[in-house]
Amino acid sequence: MKKLILSVAALLLVLGVAAVSQTPAVPKHHVVFQLTEPEGSAWNLLVLHVQNSREALAKDGGSEMQVVFFGPGLNMLKKTNTAYAERLKQLSDLGVQLSACQNAMRLMNVKTEDMFGFVGQVDSGVAELARKQEAGWAYIH
Repeated sequence: MKKLILSVAALLLVLGVAAVSQTPAVPKHHVVFQLTEPEGSAWNLLVLHVQNSREALAKDGGSEMQVVFFGPGLNMLKKTNTAYAERLKQLSDLGVQLSACQNAMRLMNVKTEDMFGFVGQVDSGVAELARKQEAGWAYIH
């Protein structure tokens, strides 16, 4: 009987450890950036700020990040923008959500196929920023 109880306890312990190890950690920090600037220093600064923030917040419980692009900033996500393709792809590969505003896309006549394949879309850039702030995300512009 003692062996049975010990065996069941050991099995429960193993299953409990396996379940915990498969549960994704919820990041402590949630940050949303906006980019509306035309090409220039703001684009370089965005990449730098996102990278630096991720590194700093990783020491403090991790982070979930999103960059919302609208207005002239939408051009940063276009396939014709080869200067930033690799850096944006690296951010995406690290889990940073890169989101294009569909309103800006319509106004600027930008199609999904005109943008990098790793870019997502939101219905409205401003509305997305409002939603994130309402959900407690830090807003960086």
